Amino acid sequence: MSEKSAGLDVLHHAALRVRDVRAAVEWYMQRFRCEVEYQDESWAMLKFANVRLAFVLQEQHPPHIAVLGDPAGFGQPRVHRDGTSSAYLKDPDGNNVEILALAPEAAPSKG
Repeated sequence: MSEKSAGLDVLHHAALRVRDVRAAVEWYMQRFRCEVEYQDESWAMLKFANVRLAFVLQEQHPPHIAVLGDPAGFGQPRVHRDGTSSAYLKDPDGNNVEILALAPEAAPSKG
């Protein structure tokens, strides 16, 4: 378990499993005010004002929520192609939780 700081943890995104990434992006973009932060054939990330929503294919990623933090405090981090790193764990009900460290160039500055 990581050490708690004075502030609240940040929920970075929730990931939904979809059959067709492109179709899911189109559906959400037609109905909600959001931006495509990333999209390819295997996954996409939409940015809303307060959180991001990812679409993942069954063979690529499990559905999950992602909390910003130090993945090394929760297991062996895995580095992803976008430079982020993460570790997955399961909550008591079997839901997937990703502990996500942003890529250095994407991380907010500290001052």
